[in-house]
Amino acid sequence: MTKFVTPQAMAEMIPSGCKLGLAPDDYGASPGLVRMLIDRGIRDLHVVCAPIGGMQVDMLIGAGAVSTLETSAVSLGEAGGAPCFNRAVREGAIRLLDGTCPAVFAGLTAAEKGVPFMPIRGIIGSDLLKRRDDWKVASNPFDEAEKIVVVSAIQPDISLIHAPEADRFGNVRLGRRREVMLLAHASKKTFVTVERISEVSLLEDEKLAAGILPAMYVSAVAQLENGGWPTGLYAEYPRDGGEVEKYAKAARSAEGFRAYVGGLGGAA
Repeated sequence: MTKFVTPQAMAEMIPSGCKLGLAPDDYGASPGLVRMLIDRGIRDLHVVCAPIGGMQVDMLIGAGAVSTLETSAVSLGEAGGAPCFNRAVREGAIRLLDGTCPAVFAGLTAAEKGVPFMPIRGIIGSDLLKRRDDWKVASNPFDEAEKIVVVSAIQPDISLIHAPEADRFGNVRLGRRREVMLLAHASKKTFVTVERISEVSLLEDEKLAAGILPAMYVSAVAQLENGGWPTGLYAEYPRDGGEVEKYAKAARSAEGFRAYVGGLGGAA
């Protein structure tokens, strides 16, 4: 049964050391709750991006909260590269499980379907195979002459998503962003922050039902208005490009990052 909690309580429910799945900027990122995680000093996270990380991932890295990062990229979009991520990679401060978007989706799909791996094409010949001992080259069982890569399942302990709306029954409106739906299906637990909570079941409208994450996949919901700021939330409000640019400039140094996050209200 879905729990309805405060944002602060939800932040306390995400432990250090867990495998945390995070949605992309603009389409389900929850930087508002991530700032609360930083505030309470969370550490040793294995972050899984679905499939690309952005500002919230960069902030967790800058705060020293990430030990392992599984992603196909980390970027601030038009604001440029992710400074804390780039610095951590250069300094060897995090373990990077580098991948491709299709490979991340394949791993999450395997977890969604309850199987240990998923086959994928297009990686053979890439240097990625030299660095991923959890990916194997195998023979196609229907054609032994053909080689194919199998990607191990990726199952986050908890996924954290920000969405426009949930209802009192625990159903959540995700819309057409299937990568966010996939992340929720693949995870052991899904925590969702939302802009608002509806008193009417979101599954009642047949036209909208396909974009609803059913309550059976939702462990906890917290109302956190503007929780996607400054990275934006589809169909609700756009990215605050000026604020993301401000962050990108500040985070070029560790000192600038700390000053920026501290200026958000003592989040670190």
